[in-house]
Amino acid sequence: MAQFTLYENQNPDSKETYPYFVDVQCNLLDSLNSRLVIPLTQHRNLEKTNINNLCPQVTLNDESFVLLTHQMTNVPMSALKSPVTTIEHLRGEILEAIDILITGI
Repeated sequence: MAQFTLYENQNPDSKETYPYFVDVQCNLLDSLNSRLVIPLTQHRNLEKTNINNLCPQVTLNDESFVLLTHQMTNVPMSALKSPVTTIEHLRGEILEAIDILITGI
């Protein structure tokens, strides 16, 4: 599994709110049975996004999504079955958002 790969959320209970997850876990830890992910939601689901550095945005199929870094979670590897694309080009922004979440800087 490649870091910064975007996957479709296959869970019918949460797919509408969080249609995608981005895998942010280091590839060196592929032997673990879970992956650390950041859920994405459609930008229109948020009333205000004043924390742009914490919640990077990405456009997919002409629709704007927001990475909810503050809602990072782990999922079993089996939940990541449908890769969509990579957002490796946002690597710096994603790592900066995680850093802000953890260190406040």
